[in-house]
Parts: sequence; C-alpha cells; structure tokens
Amino acid sequence: MATWRLTCVSITLGIVLFAASTAQAQDKIKFPIGVGTKTVGTHLFWLAAKKGFFDEFGLDVQPILLRGTSITIQALMGESLYLALGSADSTIGAAAQTDLVAVSGVVGGLTQAIVAAKRYKSIKELRGATIGVQVLTSGATSVLKRVLKQNGLDYPADYKLLSVGGGNFNLAALTSGQIGATYLTVPLDVVAEQQGFNVLGYLKDSFPNFQLSVLAAKRAWAEKNRPLLVRYLKGMVRAHRWVYANKDATIDFLAKEIPLSPEMARRGWEYYTANRIWHPNAEINLEGLKFTMQVYAEQNKDAPADPQRHIDQSFLRQAIKELG
Repeated sequence: MATWRLTCVSITLGIVLFAASTAQAQDKIKFPIGVGTKTVGTHLFWLAAKKGFFDEFGLDVQPILLRGTSITIQALMGESLYLALGSADSTIGAAAQTDLVAVSGVVGGLTQAIVAAKRYKSIKELRGATIGVQVLTSGATSVLKRVLKQNGLDYPADYKLLSVGGGNFNLAALTSGQIGATYLTVPLDVVAEQQGFNVLGYLKDSFPNFQLSVLAAKRAWAEKNRPLLVRYLKGMVRAHRWVYANKDATIDFLAKEIPLSPEMARRGWEYYTANRIWHPNAEINLEGLKFTMQVYAEQNKDAPADPQRHIDQSFLRQAIKELG
C-alpha cells in the first residue's frame, strides 16, 4: 500500500512538474523595440509580430512608436528598449559618441516623392516655400536638401523646413495648407496626387543607392544577449522573406494595418519589392550606407564617419545561417 501511494505521489508530482514546465515554455520573453513611424516601409515590425514570426522563437515583441533620435538613444542606452529603428545617418552619427551599433537594415532605399501644392509645378518653383519634413537634420531630409540644391535652392536662404512628423502627418500638413510642399513615401504620393497635389519628382531618381534606416542596439547589450538578439533577427528575416513570397497576403495586411486602400497597398508592395527596398534577409547595403554617411557629413560640414566601425551584422549572419 505504501509503495502504491508513493507511486501515485510520484506520478502526481511528475504531472505537476510537466504542467509547470509546459506553462513556462509557453511564456514568451518580452522584447521591447522602438519604431519612429508606421508606414509601408516599417510595417514589417507589426507583420512579424502579428503573423507569429516572433512567437516561433519564444518572443513577445510589441513595437512602440517613439519619435525623436534623442529619446530613442536614451531608451536604448538605458535598456528600456532592446532595439530601435533609426535613420541610418543619425544612428551611425550617434554611434560615434555612444555605445550604439547597427545590427540590420530596415528601409534600404529612398521611397519619398516630393509633393507640392497646386501652385508649384517644378522643384525650382519651391523658392520661398515652407517644406514639411519628419526631422530637420537627417534621413530623407538630408537628401531632400541635396536635391533642392541641385535645382538652385539653398537652405535656409531659399526655403524653410518645418518638422511635422513624417508619414501621414506630412500629408495632413500639406492638405491643411500648413506647408507648401513635403516628401511623401510611396504610395502616399498617389493619394496626394488624387487630391490634386503635384508630384515634382522622386528622391530615388537622383540617388538610387541609399540606406535610409537601420535597426540599432546598445553594443554592450547586444554582445551580452547574443542568443536573444539572434532569435529576434530570425523572426525579422522570416518576415522579410515572407513578404516577397506572399504578395496578396502582404497587400491585405498593409491595407488593414496602415491602413490603405487595397490599390494603394498593392502599389506600395510593388514599388518596395521591385526596388528591393526591403532586403530579403534584412541586410544593410554597405555601399548605400557609405553614400548615406557622405550626404550626412556634407550637411553637418564634417568628415564622414566610417560606417564599418559602427555596424555588426554577425548577429544577422548567425540568424540567417540558423534559418538556412
């Protein structure tokens, strides 16, 4: 009888321990990341989370909208964020004075159109205009300044810049008359054109090789948490590959999540995939990044930072190798 009772206790204990271990296995690690805007270009963070690509690797990833490089850097350095999206130039620029490192690419090309009120028919006619941008000193704004200079317009003598927030905020500021022109990411250019605004040109036409944004981490955190970071990057690579292999499903997701009309979502998917704006393995375009830093240095009247010193794609390469 004693033996029977002992066996029952052992079995019961085994069941409890199994249940506890199963529940523990089902608990996912919270993984906070910061993202500046929610657009076609950055939707992959939400897609990877909602399609379960992070779940596969035991991560609970919830993108947090954060605007402003200084806030993002503070959050990374304080480790309240593990990773954050940032414009490549401001991130690499900040990395020279901090412990930041870029670990993967996000938007690997320029997707912005210069869009203006009806009275402006060409870029040269923007003299005296107030132009809306996401931020004043980095990212697409640096390229915009260069394009305007090619058309005989110098900043700040010939036009004003106003930070209005990027994405839909740019379009809203243009629609309200707060600004005379702005840049809009594809496919918002089509939306603006349908509303009667003029598309004056595309930044990519002038600069086809450009790394717009990267994913950054605190270097010390990344090195200490390599297995965790690799798990995250495996989820992102899965998402990048998925959008190329699943056109209709990606278009449906874009239409509902951004949101966009199905036609606008289709235009966005076609532009981004045709121009490889999303790298299929989330890699950084090194040649594009060198040019990005050259433009940034010209704007800041400084020597270009060496991007090789401030990127580390070994985590990404390991993720790709493990995925096969």
